[in-house]
Amino acid sequence: MKKHVIALTAATLMSATAALAEYPEKPVSFIVPWPPGDLEDVLTRLIADKFQEMYGVPAAVVNKPGGGGGPFPGAVEVATAPADGYTVGSFVTDVPIGGPQIGIPELSPNPFEPIGIFMTYPFVIAAGADAPYGTWAELADYAKDNEVALGHFGSFLPPTQITFAAAKTSGFDFASEAAFDELNCNTLASGDVDVINTTLQQIQPCLGEVKILASIGKERTSLTPNVQTMQEINPDLSVALWNGLFVHKDVPEEARIKISEAAQAALKSPQALELIGQTGVLIYWQDPVQSEQQIEADAAALQKISELIEQ
Repeated sequence: MKKHVIALTAATLMSATAALAEYPEKPVSFIVPWPPGDLEDVLTRLIADKFQEMYGVPAAVVNKPGGGGGPFPGAVEVATAPADGYTVGSFVTDVPIGGPQIGIPELSPNPFEPIGIFMTYPFVIAAGADAPYGTWAELADYAKDNEVALGHFGSFLPPTQITFAAAKTSGFDFASEAAFDELNCNTLASGDVDVINTTLQQIQPCLGEVKILASIGKERTSLTPNVQTMQEINPDLSVALWNGLFVHKDVPEEARIKISEAAQAALKSPQALELIGQTGVLIYWQDPVQSEQQIEADAAALQKISELIEQ
């Protein structure tokens, strides 16, 4: 009887190990909670392609724009999918930080753990070529006596919060603001808003025809080296606007390792390296421990920014 139990236990363990070792054995989806075309989408597609090449199963990006709800509807889909490694989130800063804070049930408490953070956005505040201001300081002076409308990706997102805080500490407020899924050259040309808070990738086709008032982040972008960062304008406005790969906290380690290996290989590809010079994006790899430290630091910085806005 004892031998039978031991044999059965061994067989069960071998079966479980074999099942885990088979990952991946079906298609893997990388959820990008934005429309296609921006940098997180482009780089995540490179990662999905590399994953498919390395492991021989279909892997694809699925875009899930939030329709004014930012990245949270897409994040909820990842949070509620089976925790088996076949649904991977490609998320910005605010998913692990903002989701729990604004009380989304599926995201509170934070259900995700990072595979790794892999890029920092070249995020900017831009105006049309005919705007009567060309720097953040000039915008601040103008907006004290004139109405200025701001377009952003969501009022609760870090770039927007930074912009609101910068306006308040510069002595003005935007007359109106609205959320968009995309903020590009057409947004400014249409006149729907006066100033947009967006990534350089979205306005790159008209970069020479718009005015970049400031960049958001700790470093000036390579495409706008003469433009001040928000951190230079106000040292309290220091948050890294990154994107990373996340999975549900219950996803097996074997799946995490393979996703990480594919991501790191993709980020070393010639296609990824070309994006640095073309777009000003910063590409790197922070492992799970480093990513958690980054999230903790940014959460503290965003808390200070929230306090600035509320003063």
